[in-house]
Amino acid sequence: MHSDHALNFRHRPRRLRRTPALRDLVRETHLSAQDLIWPVFLCDGHDVVQDIPSMPGVQRLSIDRLIPAAQKAADLGIPAICLFPYTDPSLKTEACEEAWNPENLSNRAIRALKAAVPNLAVMTDIALDPYNANGHDGIVRDGHVVNDETVAALVRMALAQADAGADILGPSDMMDGRIGAIRDALEDAGHCDLTIMSYSAKYASGFYGPFRDAVGASGALKGDKKTYQMDPANRLEALRMIGRDLEEGADMVMVKPGLAYLDICREVKDTFGAPTYAYQVSGEYAMIEAAAANGWINGDTVMFESLQAFKRAGCDGILTYYAPKVAQMLAKG
Repeated sequence: MHSDHALNFRHRPRRLRRTPALRDLVRETHLSAQDLIWPVFLCDGHDVVQDIPSMPGVQRLSIDRLIPAAQKAADLGIPAICLFPYTDPSLKTEACEEAWNPENLSNRAIRALKAAVPNLAVMTDIALDPYNANGHDGIVRDGHVVNDETVAALVRMALAQADAGADILGPSDMMDGRIGAIRDALEDAGHCDLTIMSYSAKYASGFYGPFRDAVGASGALKGDKKTYQMDPANRLEALRMIGRDLEEGADMVMVKPGLAYLDICREVKDTFGAPTYAYQVSGEYAMIEAAAANGWINGDTVMFESLQAFKRAGCDGILTYYAPKVAQMLAKG
C-alpha cells in the first residue's frame, strides 16, 4: 500500500525513461551527421599538418592533406566543409588584395575540393581578417574600420570564391549592407544559384581567441571588433540583423557563438522560420577539451550534449570542429 497519496500514479513520467529503447522512442531531438558543417584550417605547402596548441586535436592542413580528410568526412555523411586560411604574413596588407586573388589559398582549395570530392558542399569565409595587416574584418582608415570601402572589397572576394566553385558563401564580417551588395554582384555575374549563409548575429565575443590563433590573426589585431560585431547584451538587435540579411538576399542565417546564445537561436528560428545555424566556436571547443583532458568531465558526453542543445534550440545545423568525430561515433551507433 502506497502512503504517498500526493502523487497521481496515473502519471509516472519515469515509465518512459526506464530503458534505452523507451528513451529512444520518445527522444525529441535527434542529431545526425547531416546536421554538421566541418570548419577546417588551411595552410600552404605540401604534406603539412600543423597542430594548433589552443585547439587540441585540430590541425591546419595543406591542400593535399585536406583532400583525403574531406573525402572521409563526405563518406561519413557530413554534407559541408567550411574553409579558413592561415595566410602568410608577407601577403597581408592594409588594402587586403590577397582576399580576392583567384590563386589565393582558399580559392585553390575550393577548386581542389570540388574536383576531388564533388558531392561535398564547400563553404567559404568572407571577411578580410586573414589578409589584413591590421587583423580586422574590414579595411582600416585613420584607426577606424570603414564600412563601404570594406563592402566593395568583400564583393570582390565573394566573386572570386564564386568563380572558384564555392557552394556556400559565408560573410562573417558584420559590415552594414554587405549581403545585398554581394547578392546583387552574384546575380549580375551569373551566379544566380549560389547560396549565402550570413553570419547575421555575430557577437563581439571572448570565445574566439583560439580561432584567431588558428588563422594567424591574433598578433595582427589592433584594438577590438566592437564597432562592427554585436554587443553580447543585445537580443532584439539580433532579430533586426537577421531580418535585414534575409531581406537583402541571405538564404541561411547564423548565430555566433553558440552555447552562450541559444536563446537567440531559438528566437531566430521561431520568428523567421529560415534555415538557422550556429557555430560552436573555438573557445567552446577548447573549454570542453581542456576540462576533459583534466578529467573534470566526460568529454564525449559533454560534446554530444552541447550539440543536442543546438538542435533543441531550433538550429537546422551546427558548424563544429567535432564534426568528423561525431559523425564517426554516430555511424558506429
